[in-house]
Amino acid sequence: MVRRMRMGWGFDQEFVRSSWIITDQMLGHNNMSPNRLEVVLMLLMLMVYNASGAFVGINIGTNVSDLPSASDIVSILKAKKIQHVRLVDSNHEMLVALANTGIEVMVGVPNNELLRVGQSRPTAADWINKNVAAYIPATNITYIAVGDEILTTVPNAALVLVPALQFLQSALLAANLNTQVKLSSPHSMDMISKAFPPSAATFNSTWSSIMLQYLGFLKRTGSSFMLNAQPYYGYVKGQGVFPLEYALFRSLNPNSQIADPNTNLFYTNMFDAMVDATYNSMKAMNFTDIPVMVTASGWPWHSARKEPAADVDNALAYNTNLIRHVLNNSGTPSQPNNQVSTYLFELFSEDLRSGSVSGESWGIMFTNASAVYSLTFEDVATASTDSPALHGMFCVANSSAPHSALKQSLDWACGPGSANCSAIQPGQPCYKPDDIVAVASYAFNDYYHRTQASGGTCNFNSTATISSTDPSHGSCKFAGSTGVNGSGMASGPVSQDSSASQSQSFWLTWLIAMLLPVLLLM
Repeated sequence: MVRRMRMGWGFDQEFVRSSWIITDQMLGHNNMSPNRLEVVLMLLMLMVYNASGAFVGINIGTNVSDLPSASDIVSILKAKKIQHVRLVDSNHEMLVALANTGIEVMVGVPNNELLRVGQSRPTAADWINKNVAAYIPATNITYIAVGDEILTTVPNAALVLVPALQFLQSALLAANLNTQVKLSSPHSMDMISKAFPPSAATFNSTWSSIMLQYLGFLKRTGSSFMLNAQPYYGYVKGQGVFPLEYALFRSLNPNSQIADPNTNLFYTNMFDAMVDATYNSMKAMNFTDIPVMVTASGWPWHSARKEPAADVDNALAYNTNLIRHVLNNSGTPSQPNNQVSTYLFELFSEDLRSGSVSGESWGIMFTNASAVYSLTFEDVATASTDSPALHGMFCVANSSAPHSALKQSLDWACGPGSANCSAIQPGQPCYKPDDIVAVASYAFNDYYHRTQASGGTCNFNSTATISSTDPSHGSCKFAGSTGVNGSGMASGPVSQDSSASQSQSFWLTWLIAMLLPVLLLM
């Protein structure tokens, strides 16, 4: 995978240059007679790759007493439309079941195998041959996670982490798989001494030597920094320093906005702060342009009494908001153009995991294939709000409702309700920090127009009502309003990355159009 540099005019100069080089070679300047169809297909594949955005995948653990069969697990993945999975190991039954599904697979070198792999080049080569090469191309293996939180949980294996990565990389090169399969190793937030403010974050100096080698490996191979980002633990360990809403991606009270004092960047959620802390920790070691991939993030749905934040409502809110946040390709405050692909933690609760009750209760599914709570892996917030039957009708907040009730309903609409609340964030056209009725009205109305056709209502525990008076004002346009580009669509910010992706697609479409006449004459 070529590491791409974002250019100011919206497409990747390095990517287009490489496209021209590939095309030039295939069109016969090396005196070879090209297959015209292959050329077109190659360009189309490059365009699709370049325009693709961040994804949300799922972790599949094995500490489960009644784990379903591999084929049943794949059936669940297909039903949930999950296209990316992270396996904690390289279970061969799972790799066979995932064959020919198109699902991208991350396999893992378990911690208990790391010492063997990191101490022997032949052992590493054997691991690649038996657990990766034997299943490609039928099974779409794209990443290998080498160990899991090694430096903070198995420190005695720390010295073999980088050698393991190097040995495995050599084996991938020998098998001609180094371009398809990338290597990295997941780290926890415990690797960062002080994560807030993000701009001042640094890695624990205890591991400086190993981190320098590790980051150098990622830079050379074009791999991602793997981060296990769990705001649940950040919230619990903070003991009240951060509000629960901040951890759950919920809107914050105007008086509770959280900003980095060094950069004046506002953070609306803890997830982004964790990712930016990682970017800045790498920057402190003089490494930039290494993307962050979140390999585990979720929220427990059950706990003992001492962990009241671990419940179904909060788990649903966090995971719903996380999925929407990742899929809108908005990046983070300090890295707005760097998308953060994320693997949700996890598919099944691992009841055999030692530790607290909450530690056993992160799964989104029961092993009988029923859902712990309803969750979609598609970007509901980007669905059309244009419902012709509702033009001129608006779901607005009841101005006589208590503000506390409106706040609760607003949190639900922007969380589990999956309303697109981007337009009511600070700096956006519908943001009114001192008018919760106006802000709630926008969220309620967006939810109603998205879901009415499938049973959604305008009630919100009696805090909302239907109105024929258009609440749009200035550049803030509500769904159902006439004269908004002729569609009635609610206005909101378009992410820079989304705009750039559209521009990239334009330029590559133009490239293909210019080449087709040449191809047809060959």
